[in-house]
Amino acid sequence: MIIEKPKKGNLLIAEPSIIGDLSFNRSVILLADYNIEGSIGFILNKPLEYTLKDLIPETNVDFKVFNGGPVEQDNLYFIHKIPHLIPESIEISHGIFWGGDFDIVLKLINDKEIECSDIRFFLGYSGWEPKQLENELSSNAWIISENIYKNELIEKCCQSFWKQKMLELGGEYSLWSNAPENPSYN
Repeated sequence: MIIEKPKKGNLLIAEPSIIGDLSFNRSVILLADYNIEGSIGFILNKPLEYTLKDLIPETNVDFKVFNGGPVEQDNLYFIHKIPHLIPESIEISHGIFWGGDFDIVLKLINDKEIECSDIRFFLGYSGWEPKQLENELSSNAWIISENIYKNELIEKCCQSFWKQKMLELGGEYSLWSNAPENPSYN
């Protein structure tokens, strides 16, 4: 379902016309915050070659780490669906939370009280200054969609999520779902 005006908790789906943009080509972003001061989101479908253990050696899990976006890529961020375990969490919407006490997260992970289906880690985030996202929306860079998956989104998203969303949108978007990522490969 395509939405006209973005709000916190929506998905931003890169229009097929975003070609050559290494950060956002074929991206699906969870909009974590949206207000007059700007917007913040996390790319859901761009796994990196790192696991949490690669970045934080004192952890003992191989949770995948995703590219959250081009801003502050030297910082680790996380979303989750277990606010009862992680103090200081901020609700995005539909039972998905952002951040919280990271020391407690590490302890819970090492104690095997958090599973990879409960949490997702990102290096960096996607950010927009005031009116920047609106300008990109008016230039048809993004499609806004409702998060129909609620908090199951954390485990639902995979590398093929953009293709899946194109098929769900139907019509001309279905055609794009099978197009090569780089048109010169055609």
